[in-house]
Amino acid sequence: MMGTGMDGLGGFGLLGGLLGLIFNLAIIIGIVILIVWAVKRFTSGTANLNQPSGSQSPRDILQARYARGEITRDQYQQMLQDLN
Repeated sequence: MMGTGMDGLGGFGLLGGLLGLIFNLAIIIGIVILIVWAVKRFTSGTANLNQPSGSQSPRDILQARYARGEITRDQYQQMLQDLN
């Protein structure tokens, strides 16, 4: 019987086997990186929900709300007294 010239690893021999291994490893590494990225992306935003934004004091936040027109002058003065 005559052989087909292939050695059992496909038409590319040992090089084909190595390329297949590298390709499979790249897919696995890509999936792991994607999972790590997704976990970091979706858990980083929920860690600081109970903390005030930045390092602003309650007085600074109140002044900013008054400046934006969210509260009236009377509300601002009442809240300012409540803070003292």
